[in-house]
Amino acid sequence: MASKRPEHQAPPDIFYNEEEARKYSQNTHIIDVQTKLSERAIELLNLPDEESCLVLDIGCGSGLSGEVLSELGHQWIGLDISSAMLDVAQEREVEGDLVLGDIGYGMPFRAGSFDGAISISALQWLCQADKSYHNPVKRLYKFFSTLYGCLARGARAVFQFYPETPHQVDMITQQAMKAGFTGGLVVDYPNSTRAKKMFLCLFAGGQVQQLPTGLTGEEGSERVPTQARFDKERNRYKNLRGKSLKKSRTWIMEKKERSRNKGRDVRPDTKYTARKRPKPF
Repeated sequence: MASKRPEHQAPPDIFYNEEEARKYSQNTHIIDVQTKLSERAIELLNLPDEESCLVLDIGCGSGLSGEVLSELGHQWIGLDISSAMLDVAQEREVEGDLVLGDIGYGMPFRAGSFDGAISISALQWLCQADKSYHNPVKRLYKFFSTLYGCLARGARAVFQFYPETPHQVDMITQQAMKAGFTGGLVVDYPNSTRAKKMFLCLFAGGQVQQLPTGLTGEEGSERVPTQARFDKERNRYKNLRGKSLKKSRTWIMEKKERSRNKGRDVRPDTKYTARKRPKPF
């Protein structure tokens, strides 16, 4: 079966043609999803209260995330590789300035220009080699290193993205680290196949910052430490060594604890809990 992932169908400047660009301004479901993702990304930016900041919107598309920034009183500049998307953004009379460009070639902005950066559903495109001379690792490093330079010290960059494999996550985070960023992954609703969302939250120098916590449970409810830092000592997920989280001892122990909290009968914990049973001969 052919992949339905957009990045497997065509390069972004071709895939997001006039027809696809129109969908982003007319489809109410797409608008609702993009708006919610933008609101969450901006929340993770942790911009100063009661201040108008200048934010870079990477992969701004038709300007949906930019509109959220405008509603919150911020100024923004949007960068996108699709001229069709930017045409729609202009037709919609968004308030931000728009720039046509390929983020794999780097950020064309002067040092320290932005108070923060967001990106919705765009980062995974850099993991593809759309042209024979494209090297995803080099393009990621070029992107992150130039992004680091155009951010004010201590500013954050938040990327909501859809990685295809754990290898892509590793490749992205490694190049971000190499470029000088600290930070890590924030995962909302990690136990939900449908609602799970992944955010890469990066810090551009300055004072040490605490990685935000992810959302869990029902959408919009409580928060728990659902995160993975890559700038400090690796957390408990490293100990899984590639094993499935769902089959790990940690996952099973947490599941049993949740059941106990709900008043259910649960078997006592022993040294054999979650241990694999030997296969019968």
